Amino acid sequence: MNERRLIPIARTLSLLFTPFYLPIVSMIALFTFSYLNMLPTSFKLQVIAATYLFTILIPTMLIHAYRRYHGWSLLHLARRERRMVPYILSILSYYAFYSIMRYMHMPHFMSAIIVAALFVQIACAIMNVWFKVSTHTAAIGGFTGGVIAYSFIFGFNPVWWLSIIILVSGLVGTARMMLRVHSLSQIIVGYILGGVVTFLTVILI
Repeated sequence: MNERRLIPIARTLSLLFTPFYLPIVSMIALFTFSYLNMLPTSFKLQVIAATYLFTILIPTMLIHAYRRYHGWSLLHLARRERRMVPYILSILSYYAFYSIMRYMHMPHFMSAIIVAALFVQIACAIMNVWFKVSTHTAAIGGFTGGVIAYSFIFGFNPVWWLSIIILVSGLVGTARMMLRVHSLSQIIVGYILGGVVTFLTVILI
């Protein structure tokens, strides 16, 4: 009975912290807490709108169309062998956005967020060939790695940020296990993969 009451909460957490929100949340944080907050508000809103378009709206619509074409539910799409096409659709959309940012000579730290998110998607797609990982925890792990990396670059104390992110990570990971779409090992591997890939990408590029 208690588990039945918690299932709607787990579904809500999964929807709220969908992996596609990593780039836009990171972009908003960058515009708020770095020197990029001096950019014109109209420019920042345009970038956030474009980020939403290419990293959330377009991938979501493409994956939804792919799922509807096959008549699959979200549970059907959770199977490892059916996740490769959604990965490819997301990767293509992220790469298109990165190409546009390069063409428009966007500031380095802005494009680094998209590159990091793109590399996390690629790493998850490659890992999916052998082992299913949680893209939800890979995304929030990526946010963790990004915060740590930017704390080195901009010289701020990330403790409060990390405390909140780690708490949310635990809630999201628990939700994914309660919904029986991932095991504990898939949750942990996804989180570590996202964190390491994002940290190295932001630090090295």
